[in-house]
Amino acid sequence: MTQLDWHSIDRFLMGEAWAGSRIPEYRDHLCHEIGPRWGGSASDLEAADYIHAQMVENGLEQARLEEFSLDSWDYSDASLTVDGTGEALEIKPFLRCPAVDGLTAPVVDVGYGTEREIAAAGDALSGSIVVMHLGPEPFTPPLPHTARLTLAAKQGAVAAVVVESKTGGRMEYRSANDWRAPGIAPQPLPTVNISFEAGGRLKYLAARGTVATLRVESRFFDTPANNVIAEIAGETMPDEHVIVAGHHDTVFGTPGGNDNTSGTVAVMEAARVLAALKRETGVAPARTIRFATWSGEEQGLQGAYAYVARHHGKDGRTSPPRFALNLDELSTGHMKGVVVMTEHMRGFMQERLNTMGDSLQCHVQGPLDAHSDHFPFTRAGIPAGILWRWRFYGRHATSEFHHEFGDSAQKLNVRELKEYVGQISRLMLRLSHVPSEEWPDNPHTADEMEARAVSEIGTHSPTFHG
Repeated sequence: MTQLDWHSIDRFLMGEAWAGSRIPEYRDHLCHEIGPRWGGSASDLEAADYIHAQMVENGLEQARLEEFSLDSWDYSDASLTVDGTGEALEIKPFLRCPAVDGLTAPVVDVGYGTEREIAAAGDALSGSIVVMHLGPEPFTPPLPHTARLTLAAKQGAVAAVVVESKTGGRMEYRSANDWRAPGIAPQPLPTVNISFEAGGRLKYLAARGTVATLRVESRFFDTPANNVIAEIAGETMPDEHVIVAGHHDTVFGTPGGNDNTSGTVAVMEAARVLAALKRETGVAPARTIRFATWSGEEQGLQGAYAYVARHHGKDGRTSPPRFALNLDELSTGHMKGVVVMTEHMRGFMQERLNTMGDSLQCHVQGPLDAHSDHFPFTRAGIPAGILWRWRFYGRHATSEFHHEFGDSAQKLNVRELKEYVGQISRLMLRLSHVPSEEWPDNPHTADEMEARAVSEIGTHSPTFHG
Protein backbone atom coordinates (compact mmCIF):
# COMPACT_ATOMS: atom_id res chain seq x y z
CA MET A 1 0.00 0.00 0.00
CA THR A 2 1.28 3.49 -0.85
CA GLN A 3 2.83 5.20 2.16
CA LEU A 4 0.42 7.89 3.28
CA ASP A 5 -0.18 9.66 6.57
CA TRP A 6 -3.23 7.55 7.36
CA HIS A 7 -3.60 9.07 10.82
CA SER A 8 -4.12 12.52 9.36
CA ILE A 9 -6.29 11.15 6.56
CA ASP A 10 -8.52 9.29 9.01
CA ARG A 11 -8.85 12.39 11.20
CA PHE A 12 -10.05 14.36 8.19
CA LEU A 13 -12.46 11.70 6.94
CA MET A 14 -14.07 11.00 10.31
CA GLY A 15 -14.19 14.69 11.18
CA GLU A 16 -15.76 15.69 7.88
CA ALA A 17 -18.23 12.80 8.09
CA TRP A 18 -19.40 14.11 11.46
CA ALA A 19 -18.96 17.88 11.49
CA GLY A 20 -19.69 18.51 7.82
CA SER A 21 -22.53 16.01 7.49
CA ARG A 22 -25.37 16.75 5.09
CA ILE A 23 -27.27 13.61 6.08
CA PRO A 24 -30.31 15.41 7.59
CA GLU A 25 -30.60 17.57 4.45
CA TYR A 26 -30.42 14.57 2.11
CA ARG A 27 -32.76 12.52 4.30
CA ASP A 28 -35.40 15.22 4.48
CA HIS A 29 -35.38 15.89 0.75
CA LEU A 30 -35.61 12.22 -0.23
CA CYS A 31 -38.10 11.15 2.46
CA HIS A 32 -40.23 14.25 2.94
CA GLU A 33 -39.97 16.36 -0.20
CA ILE A 34 -39.95 13.45 -2.67
CA GLY A 35 -41.34 10.59 -0.57
CA PRO A 36 -42.07 7.05 -1.80
CA ARG A 37 -39.98 6.19 -4.87
CA TRP A 38 -41.27 3.10 -6.66
CA GLY A 39 -38.82 2.33 -9.46
CA GLY A 40 -39.63 4.15 -12.70
CA SER A 41 -42.23 6.42 -11.12
CA ALA A 42 -42.06 10.21 -11.41
CA SER A 43 -40.77 10.44 -7.84
CA ASP A 44 -38.07 7.84 -8.54
CA LEU A 45 -36.88 9.84 -11.54
CA GLU A 46 -36.96 13.00 -9.41
CA ALA A 47 -34.80 11.30 -6.79
CA ALA A 48 -32.23 10.32 -9.41
CA ASP A 49 -32.11 13.93 -10.66
CA TYR A 50 -31.63 15.19 -7.10
CA ILE A 51 -28.81 12.74 -6.33
CA HIS A 52 -27.11 13.62 -9.60
CA ALA A 53 -27.34 17.34 -8.81
CA GLN A 54 -25.74 16.78 -5.40
CA MET A 55 -22.91 14.77 -6.93
CA VAL A 56 -22.21 17.64 -9.34
CA GLU A 57 -22.42 20.23 -6.54
CA ASN A 58 -19.95 18.26 -4.43
CA GLY A 59 -17.40 18.18 -7.23
CA LEU A 60 -17.67 14.55 -8.33
CA GLU A 61 -16.35 13.70 -11.78
CA GLN A 62 -18.19 12.02 -14.64
CA ALA A 63 -21.51 12.52 -12.81
CA ARG A 64 -24.27 11.23 -15.03
CA LEU A 65 -27.64 9.52 -15.28
CA GLU A 66 -27.73 6.13 -16.99
CA GLU A 67 -31.19 5.27 -18.28
CA PHE A 68 -32.42 1.70 -18.60
CA SER A 69 -35.75 0.07 -19.37
CA LEU A 70 -37.45 -1.20 -16.22
CA ASP A 71 -39.80 -4.19 -16.38
CA SER A 72 -42.27 -2.70 -13.91
CA TRP A 73 -45.52 -3.60 -12.18
CA ASP A 74 -48.15 -1.85 -10.13
CA TYR A 75 -51.64 -2.46 -8.80
CA SER A 76 -54.75 -0.43 -8.13
CA ASP A 77 -56.82 -2.69 -5.88
CA ALA A 78 -56.83 -6.03 -4.08
CA SER A 79 -59.62 -7.69 -2.09
CA LEU A 80 -60.50 -10.97 -0.40
CA THR A 81 -64.18 -11.57 0.30
CA VAL A 82 -65.68 -14.47 2.22
CA ASP A 83 -68.54 -15.93 0.20
CA GLY A 84 -71.89 -16.20 1.88
CA THR A 85 -71.23 -13.54 4.55
CA GLY A 86 -69.58 -10.92 2.34
CA GLU A 87 -66.93 -10.35 5.00
CA ALA A 88 -63.96 -8.48 3.50
CA LEU A 89 -60.46 -9.15 4.83
CA GLU A 90 -57.78 -6.56 4.08
CA ILE A 91 -54.89 -7.87 1.98
CA LYS A 92 -51.83 -6.53 0.19
CA PRO A 93 -50.55 -8.18 -3.01
CA PHE A 94 -47.02 -9.51 -3.12
CA LEU A 95 -44.84 -7.49 -5.49
CA ARG A 96 -45.43 -8.49 -9.12
CA CYS A 97 -48.58 -10.43 -8.29
CA PRO A 98 -50.44 -11.08 -11.56
CA ALA A 99 -54.00 -9.86 -12.00
CA VAL A 100 -56.71 -12.08 -10.52
CA ASP A 101 -60.19 -11.47 -11.90
CA GLY A 102 -62.58 -12.70 -9.26
CA LEU A 103 -61.16 -16.13 -8.41
CA THR A 104 -63.65 -18.01 -6.21
CA ALA A 105 -62.27 -21.12 -4.52
CA PRO A 106 -62.24 -23.03 -1.23
CA VAL A 107 -59.68 -21.84 1.32
CA VAL A 108 -57.35 -24.54 2.64
CA ASP A 109 -55.10 -23.98 5.66
CA VAL A 110 -51.68 -25.58 5.10
CA GLY A 111 -50.06 -24.34 8.31
CA TYR A 112 -46.52 -23.31 7.45
CA GLY A 113 -46.65 -24.84 3.98
CA THR A 114 -44.02 -27.48 4.72
CA GLU A 115 -43.61 -30.52 2.51
CA ARG A 116 -45.31 -32.59 5.22
CA GLU A 117 -48.31 -30.25 5.43
CA ILE A 118 -48.66 -29.87 1.67
CA ALA A 119 -48.57 -33.65 1.25
CA ALA A 120 -51.14 -34.09 4.03
CA ALA A 121 -53.57 -31.72 2.29
CA GLY A 122 -53.45 -33.96 -0.79
CA ASP A 123 -56.13 -33.49 -3.42
CA ALA A 124 -57.84 -30.79 -1.36
CA LEU A 125 -55.26 -28.32 -2.67
CA SER A 126 -56.31 -28.73 -6.29
CA GLY A 127 -58.09 -25.52 -7.32
CA SER A 128 -57.82 -24.03 -3.82
CA ILE A 129 -56.68 -20.79 -2.25
CA VAL A 130 -54.11 -21.82 0.36
CA VAL A 131 -53.43 -19.87 3.54
CA MET A 132 -50.06 -20.32 5.24
CA HIS A 133 -47.70 -18.62 7.69
CA LEU A 134 -44.92 -16.48 6.28
CA GLY A 135 -42.20 -17.74 8.63
CA PRO A 136 -40.80 -21.28 8.55
CA GLU A 137 -42.11 -23.95 10.88
CA PRO A 138 -40.32 -23.77 14.26
CA PHE A 139 -37.79 -26.48 15.16
CA THR A 140 -37.58 -27.85 11.62
CA PRO A 141 -35.01 -27.20 8.89
CA PRO A 142 -36.08 -23.79 7.52
CA LEU A 143 -37.53 -23.56 4.04
CA PRO A 144 -38.07 -20.10 2.50
CA HIS A 145 -41.64 -19.09 1.82
CA THR A 146 -40.81 -18.88 -1.90
CA ALA A 147 -40.06 -22.62 -1.93
CA ARG A 148 -43.18 -23.41 0.10
CA LEU A 149 -45.35 -21.43 -2.32
CA THR A 150 -43.84 -23.43 -5.18
CA LEU A 151 -44.77 -26.66 -3.37
CA ALA A 152 -48.36 -25.48 -3.03
CA ALA A 153 -48.55 -24.52 -6.70
CA LYS A 154 -47.23 -27.92 -7.78
CA GLN A 155 -49.93 -29.54 -5.67
CA GLY A 156 -52.61 -27.63 -7.62
CA ALA A 157 -53.26 -24.52 -5.51
CA VAL A 158 -54.33 -21.59 -7.66
CA ALA A 159 -53.58 -18.71 -5.24
CA ALA A 160 -52.01 -18.16 -1.83
CA VAL A 161 -52.69 -15.93 1.16
CA VAL A 162 -49.61 -15.56 3.35
CA VAL A 163 -50.04 -14.58 7.00
CA GLU A 164 -47.74 -11.75 8.10
CA SER A 165 -45.49 -12.52 11.07
CA LYS A 166 -45.71 -8.99 12.49
CA THR A 167 -48.65 -8.09 14.69
CA GLY A 168 -50.83 -4.99 14.96
CA GLY A 169 -52.43 -5.16 11.52
CA ARG A 170 -49.14 -4.52 9.70
CA MET A 171 -48.42 -5.95 6.25
CA GLU A 172 -45.27 -5.71 4.16
CA TYR A 173 -44.87 -5.82 0.43
CA ARG A 174 -43.00 -9.06 -0.21
CA SER A 175 -41.77 -11.19 -3.11
CA ALA A 176 -42.98 -14.68 -3.98
CA ASN A 177 -40.19 -15.69 -6.35
CA ASP A 178 -36.59 -16.64 -5.57
CA TRP A 179 -34.26 -13.91 -6.85
CA ARG A 180 -31.49 -16.44 -7.40
CA ALA A 181 -33.42 -17.62 -10.48
CA PRO A 182 -32.25 -16.17 -13.81
CA GLY A 183 -34.15 -13.14 -15.08
CA ILE A 184 -37.35 -11.80 -13.53
CA ALA A 185 -39.06 -15.04 -12.55
CA PRO A 186 -42.86 -15.05 -12.32
CA GLN A 187 -44.63 -15.91 -9.09
CA PRO A 188 -45.38 -19.62 -8.74
CA LEU A 189 -49.00 -18.60 -8.13
CA PRO A 190 -50.83 -15.32 -7.37
CA THR A 191 -49.88 -14.45 -3.79
CA VAL A 192 -51.15 -11.83 -1.35
CA ASN A 193 -50.29 -10.85 2.21
CA ILE A 194 -52.72 -10.68 5.12
CA SER A 195 -52.14 -9.34 8.61
CA PHE A 196 -51.42 -11.67 11.51
CA GLU A 197 -54.82 -10.89 13.03
CA ALA A 198 -56.89 -11.15 9.83
CA GLY A 199 -54.91 -14.26 8.93
CA GLY A 200 -56.04 -15.87 12.16
CA ARG A 201 -59.61 -15.13 11.20
CA LEU A 202 -59.11 -16.64 7.74
CA LYS A 203 -57.57 -19.79 9.22
CA TYR A 204 -60.57 -20.10 11.54
CA LEU A 205 -62.94 -19.82 8.58
CA ALA A 206 -60.87 -22.24 6.49
CA ALA A 207 -61.34 -24.92 9.14
CA ARG A 208 -65.08 -24.53 8.61
CA GLY A 209 -64.97 -25.01 4.87
CA THR A 210 -65.18 -21.42 3.74
CA VAL A 211 -65.04 -20.31 0.13
CA ALA A 212 -63.54 -16.92 -0.75
CA THR A 213 -63.22 -14.65 -3.75
CA LEU A 214 -59.85 -13.07 -4.54
CA ARG A 215 -59.40 -10.05 -6.79
CA VAL A 216 -56.16 -8.30 -7.72
CA GLU A 217 -56.10 -5.47 -10.23
CA SER A 218 -52.49 -5.22 -11.41
CA ARG A 219 -50.49 -4.68 -14.57
CA PHE A 220 -47.01 -5.18 -16.02
CA PHE A 221 -45.38 -2.52 -18.20
CA ASP A 222 -42.02 -1.17 -19.34
CA THR A 223 -40.88 2.27 -18.19
CA PRO A 224 -37.61 4.24 -18.17
CA ALA A 225 -35.60 4.51 -14.95
CA ASN A 226 -32.23 6.01 -14.09
CA ASN A 227 -29.13 4.92 -12.24
CA VAL A 228 -26.83 7.68 -10.96
CA ILE A 229 -23.07 7.30 -11.52
CA ALA A 230 -20.18 9.53 -10.38
CA GLU A 231 -16.53 9.04 -9.53
CA ILE A 232 -13.23 10.38 -8.23
CA ALA A 233 -10.52 9.48 -10.72
CA GLY A 234 -7.53 7.52 -9.50
CA GLU A 235 -4.16 9.29 -9.72
CA THR A 236 -1.90 6.33 -10.45
CA MET A 237 -4.33 3.57 -11.51
CA PRO A 238 -7.20 5.49 -13.17
CA ASP A 239 -8.19 2.53 -15.34
CA GLU A 240 -8.87 0.35 -12.29
CA HIS A 241 -11.72 1.05 -9.91
CA VAL A 242 -13.69 0.02 -6.87
CA ILE A 243 -17.37 0.84 -6.51
CA VAL A 244 -19.64 1.71 -3.59
CA ALA A 245 -23.36 1.81 -4.28
CA GLY A 246 -26.90 1.49 -2.93
CA HIS A 247 -30.44 1.71 -4.28
CA HIS A 248 -32.52 4.90 -4.15
CA ASP A 249 -35.92 3.37 -4.98
CA THR A 250 -38.47 2.23 -2.38
CA VAL A 251 -41.62 0.12 -2.38
CA PHE A 252 -45.11 1.62 -2.62
CA GLY A 253 -46.29 3.97 0.09
CA THR A 254 -43.07 4.25 2.10
CA PRO A 255 -40.38 6.94 2.06
CA GLY A 256 -37.92 4.18 2.95
CA GLY A 257 -35.97 5.82 5.76
CA ASN A 258 -33.98 2.67 6.42
CA ASP A 259 -34.64 0.90 3.10
CA ASN A 260 -32.88 2.55 1.49
CA THR A 261 -32.56 6.27 2.09
CA SER A 262 -29.88 5.26 4.61
CA GLY A 263 -27.74 3.55 1.98
CA THR A 264 -28.40 6.24 -0.61
CA VAL A 265 -27.27 9.13 1.59
CA ALA A 266 -24.25 7.09 2.72
CA VAL A 267 -23.17 6.83 -0.92
CA MET A 268 -23.76 10.56 -1.41
CA GLU A 269 -21.92 11.46 1.77
CA ALA A 270 -18.94 9.16 1.15
CA ALA A 271 -18.60 10.79 -2.27
CA ARG A 272 -18.75 14.26 -0.72
CA VAL A 273 -16.26 13.45 2.05
CA LEU A 274 -13.68 11.85 -0.27
CA ALA A 275 -14.06 14.69 -2.77
CA ALA A 276 -13.46 17.17 0.05
CA LEU A 277 -10.34 15.24 1.10
CA LYS A 278 -8.89 15.56 -2.39
CA ARG A 279 -9.87 19.21 -2.72
CA GLU A 280 -8.62 20.35 0.70
CA THR A 281 -5.60 18.10 1.29
CA GLY A 282 -4.62 16.86 -2.16
CA VAL A 283 -4.99 13.22 -1.08
CA ALA A 284 -6.73 11.34 -3.87
CA PRO A 285 -7.53 7.70 -4.57
CA ALA A 286 -4.83 5.74 -6.37
CA ARG A 287 -7.40 3.79 -8.39
CA THR A 288 -10.75 5.31 -9.29
CA ILE A 289 -13.57 5.17 -6.75
CA ARG A 290 -16.96 5.04 -8.43
CA PHE A 291 -20.19 5.90 -6.62
CA ALA A 292 -23.62 4.75 -7.79
CA THR A 293 -27.25 4.67 -6.74
CA TRP A 294 -29.58 2.24 -8.44
CA SER A 295 -33.25 2.25 -9.34
CA GLY A 296 -35.35 -0.90 -9.60
CA GLU A 297 -33.80 -2.78 -6.66
CA GLU A 298 -37.23 -3.58 -5.26
CA GLN A 299 -38.19 -5.04 -8.64
CA GLY A 300 -35.54 -7.72 -8.97
CA LEU A 301 -32.35 -5.64 -8.75
CA GLN A 302 -32.92 -4.41 -12.29
CA GLY A 303 -30.86 -1.22 -12.05
CA ALA A 304 -27.73 -3.01 -10.85
CA TYR A 305 -28.25 -5.76 -13.43
CA ALA A 306 -28.55 -3.11 -16.17
CA TYR A 307 -25.31 -1.46 -15.01
CA VAL A 308 -23.37 -4.74 -14.92
CA ALA A 309 -24.66 -5.73 -18.36
CA ARG A 310 -23.82 -2.33 -19.83
CA HIS A 311 -20.33 -1.98 -18.37
CA HIS A 312 -19.13 -5.51 -17.69
CA GLY A 313 -21.07 -7.72 -20.07
CA LYS A 314 -19.59 -10.58 -22.05
CA ASP A 315 -18.37 -8.23 -24.80
CA GLY A 316 -15.93 -6.85 -22.21
CA ARG A 317 -16.55 -3.15 -22.70
CA THR A 318 -14.71 -2.18 -19.50
CA SER A 319 -12.77 -4.03 -16.84
CA PRO A 320 -14.87 -4.98 -13.83
CA PRO A 321 -14.29 -3.33 -10.47
CA ARG A 322 -11.77 -4.86 -8.12
CA PHE A 323 -14.53 -4.85 -5.51
CA ALA A 324 -18.15 -3.71 -5.29
CA LEU A 325 -19.50 -2.67 -1.88
CA ASN A 326 -23.28 -2.53 -1.49
CA LEU A 327 -24.99 -0.28 1.08
CA ASP A 328 -28.54 -1.23 2.03
CA GLU A 329 -30.51 -0.67 5.24
CA LEU A 330 -27.66 0.92 7.17
CA SER A 331 -29.98 2.03 9.97
CA THR A 332 -30.58 -1.61 10.88
CA GLY A 333 -27.79 -1.45 13.47
CA HIS A 334 -24.34 -0.05 14.14
CA MET A 335 -21.47 -0.92 11.82
CA LYS A 336 -19.78 -4.22 12.60
CA GLY A 337 -17.83 -5.08 9.46
CA VAL A 338 -18.13 -6.37 5.92
CA VAL A 339 -19.63 -9.56 4.54
CA VAL A 340 -17.99 -10.77 1.33
CA MET A 341 -19.65 -13.22 -1.01
CA THR A 342 -16.64 -15.49 -1.63
CA GLU A 343 -13.98 -16.93 0.63
CA HIS A 344 -11.02 -15.70 -1.42
CA MET A 345 -11.72 -12.11 -0.29
CA ARG A 346 -11.96 -12.79 3.45
CA GLY A 347 -8.32 -12.51 4.51
CA PHE A 348 -7.59 -9.61 2.17
CA MET A 349 -10.58 -7.61 3.43
CA GLN A 350 -9.82 -8.40 7.06
CA GLU A 351 -6.32 -6.99 6.63
CA ARG A 352 -7.74 -3.71 5.34
CA LEU A 353 -10.25 -3.55 8.19
CA ASN A 354 -7.49 -4.23 10.71
CA THR A 355 -5.61 -1.12 9.59
CA MET A 356 -8.62 0.95 10.67
CA GLY A 357 -8.25 -0.14 14.30
CA ASP A 358 -11.96 -0.48 15.09
CA SER A 359 -12.30 -4.26 15.55
CA LEU A 360 -14.38 -4.51 12.39
CA GLN A 361 -14.78 -8.09 11.13
CA CYS A 362 -15.02 -9.71 7.72
CA HIS A 363 -17.31 -12.71 7.24
CA VAL A 364 -18.42 -14.76 4.24
CA GLN A 365 -22.05 -15.09 3.18
CA GLY A 366 -23.39 -18.53 2.39
CA PRO A 367 -25.61 -19.53 0.68
CA LEU A 368 -25.49 -16.60 -1.74
CA ASP A 369 -27.69 -13.68 -0.74
CA ALA A 370 -29.78 -12.48 -3.68
CA HIS A 371 -31.75 -9.83 -1.82
CA SER A 372 -29.81 -6.69 -2.72
CA ASP A 373 -27.67 -5.04 -5.36
CA HIS A 374 -24.37 -6.79 -4.68
CA PHE A 375 -25.90 -9.91 -6.24
CA PRO A 376 -25.73 -8.87 -9.94
CA PHE A 377 -22.00 -8.27 -9.42
CA THR A 378 -21.56 -11.59 -7.61
CA ARG A 379 -23.48 -13.38 -10.34
CA ALA A 380 -21.10 -11.88 -12.91
CA GLY A 381 -18.10 -13.22 -11.02
CA ILE A 382 -17.15 -9.79 -9.62
CA PRO A 383 -15.98 -9.72 -5.97
CA ALA A 384 -18.65 -8.00 -3.90
CA GLY A 385 -19.61 -7.35 -0.31
CA ILE A 386 -22.36 -5.93 1.84
CA LEU A 387 -22.81 -4.12 5.12
CA TRP A 388 -26.51 -4.25 5.86
CA ARG A 389 -26.96 -8.02 6.20
CA TRP A 390 -24.31 -8.04 8.90
CA ARG A 391 -26.96 -7.30 11.50
CA PHE A 392 -27.34 -10.46 13.52
CA TYR A 393 -26.53 -8.75 16.81
CA GLY A 394 -26.94 -5.16 17.93
CA ARG A 395 -29.97 -4.96 15.69
CA HIS A 396 -32.40 -2.11 16.31
CA ALA A 397 -36.07 -2.87 16.90
CA THR A 398 -36.96 -0.12 14.43
CA SER A 399 -35.39 -2.18 11.64
CA GLU A 400 -38.48 -4.39 11.77
CA PHE A 401 -40.23 -1.64 9.81
CA HIS A 402 -39.31 -2.59 6.28
CA HIS A 403 -41.52 -2.60 3.19
CA GLU A 404 -44.32 -0.62 4.80
CA PHE A 405 -45.35 2.93 5.68
CA GLY A 406 -43.63 2.72 9.07
CA ASP A 407 -40.20 2.87 7.43
CA SER A 408 -40.25 6.64 7.77
CA ALA A 409 -37.51 9.26 7.86
CA GLN A 410 -37.21 8.81 11.63
CA LYS A 411 -35.95 5.24 11.07
CA LEU A 412 -32.75 6.63 9.57
CA ASN A 413 -30.24 6.82 12.45
CA VAL A 414 -28.24 9.97 11.71
CA ARG A 415 -25.58 9.51 14.39
CA GLU A 416 -24.78 5.93 13.38
CA LEU A 417 -24.91 6.80 9.71
CA LYS A 418 -22.21 9.43 10.23
CA GLU A 419 -20.00 6.63 11.56
CA TYR A 420 -20.85 4.46 8.56
CA VAL A 421 -19.87 7.27 6.18
CA GLY A 422 -16.53 7.81 7.90
CA GLN A 423 -15.72 4.11 7.98
CA ILE A 424 -16.85 3.49 4.40
CA SER A 425 -14.73 6.43 3.20
CA ARG A 426 -11.68 5.11 5.07
CA LEU A 427 -12.17 1.59 3.71
CA MET A 428 -12.74 2.59 0.08
CA LEU A 429 -9.71 4.90 0.09
CA ARG A 430 -7.56 2.10 1.51
CA LEU A 431 -8.82 -0.31 -1.15
CA SER A 432 -8.00 2.24 -3.83
CA HIS A 433 -4.37 2.35 -2.70
CA VAL A 434 -3.68 -1.39 -2.55
CA PRO A 435 -1.24 -2.24 -5.37
CA SER A 436 -2.69 -4.47 -8.07
CA GLU A 437 -0.30 -7.32 -7.30
CA GLU A 438 -1.49 -7.48 -3.68
CA TRP A 439 -5.12 -8.19 -4.57
CA PRO A 440 -6.05 -11.88 -4.39
CA ASP A 441 -6.60 -13.68 -7.66
CA ASN A 442 -10.29 -14.14 -8.33
CA PRO A 443 -10.89 -17.88 -8.88
CA HIS A 444 -14.59 -17.44 -9.71
CA THR A 445 -16.03 -17.04 -13.20
CA ALA A 446 -19.43 -15.69 -14.12
CA ASP A 447 -20.51 -19.13 -15.34
CA GLU A 448 -19.47 -20.70 -12.05
CA MET A 449 -21.32 -18.14 -9.92
CA GLU A 450 -24.41 -18.42 -12.12
CA ALA A 451 -24.40 -22.18 -11.69
CA ARG A 452 -23.98 -21.82 -7.94
CA ALA A 453 -26.87 -19.36 -7.70
CA VAL A 454 -29.18 -21.65 -9.64
CA SER A 455 -28.13 -24.67 -7.57
CA GLU A 456 -29.12 -22.83 -4.37
CA ILE A 457 -32.63 -21.89 -5.52
CA GLY A 458 -35.14 -22.93 -2.88
CA THR A 459 -32.60 -23.27 -0.08
CA HIS A 460 -32.71 -21.22 3.09
CA SER A 461 -30.47 -18.17 3.32
CA PRO A 462 -29.54 -16.79 6.76
CA THR A 463 -30.16 -13.28 5.49
CA PHE A 464 -32.97 -12.42 7.86
CA HIS A 465 -32.43 -14.93 10.64
CA GLY A 466 -29.40 -14.75 12.90
